[in-house]
Amino acid sequence: MLTFVVCGSFWLEIVLKIQVLRRVKRLFMSIIPVVIPFLIWDAYAVRNGHWKFDPDQILGIYGPFGIPLEEFLFFLIVPIAAVMTIEGVRTVKKHWPVGDEKQ
Repeated sequence: MLTFVVCGSFWLEIVLKIQVLRRVKRLFMSIIPVVIPFLIWDAYAVRNGHWKFDPDQILGIYGPFGIPLEEFLFFLIVPIAAVMTIEGVRTVKKHWPVGDEKQ
């Protein structure tokens, strides 16, 4: 699934020249408020047995709090893809300012 998300949106960086990956500070300021609460929620749910990860569906590499690598990547890649998608739409639509950009 992560490969599909990357293929589905990261091409915008090259084709539309949206330069999301060049603005790393801005990108992380956008996704960190999403990533942190969801990782905390995930850690809580795993610790309390609300859900688990199928060992046959993951690589077996675990990070802090027993969260699999794939889950960490999911919480990074999907928000980055969302930012790339909105930037791609803004690029195609032209004159659709959002945020702190100069007009």
